[in-house]
Amino acid sequence: MRIGELGRAAGVDGETIRYYEKAGLLPPPARALNGYRAYGAAHLERLAFIRHCRALDVPLAEIRRLLDFVDRPDADCGDINRLIEAQLARVRARLKSMRALEKQLAALRSRCEAGHVAAECGILHELVAAAHGEACACHASAPDSAAGGREAKRR
Repeated sequence: MRIGELGRAAGVDGETIRYYEKAGLLPPPARALNGYRAYGAAHLERLAFIRHCRALDVPLAEIRRLLDFVDRPDADCGDINRLIEAQLARVRARLKSMRALEKQLAALRSRCEAGHVAAECGILHELVAAAHGEACACHASAPDSAAGGREAKRR
């Protein structure tokens, strides 16, 4: 099959396929007499493997390591488990970071009292204060005390 057919079958574009080839993740395909790449079922299977790993947010360097194990099925698989454990740790760290971000945004959102004009917007006041180096509701350990301090300054 040609690159377009492979791309459609795997759900990627031709540039991605060429990139994976250059990166050594996909073996170079045979070439037809006209110079076109000729991919086979093994290319599609390997590309599907890569896509699945990418859907799990596994970095390309780690996918390369996993593909080495695919190519050496009798190798010890302890490194595979460690690789997935490391990926799981990265995901958990990102989740923790995202939960903190959610709390920061909720604290910022709590400063809004709907129905006011932008000049009276609590969210904008917090963002401007932060831009001036002041504590803001989303990063202060005690959001109410930071806002109260600013309110006292404004009066």
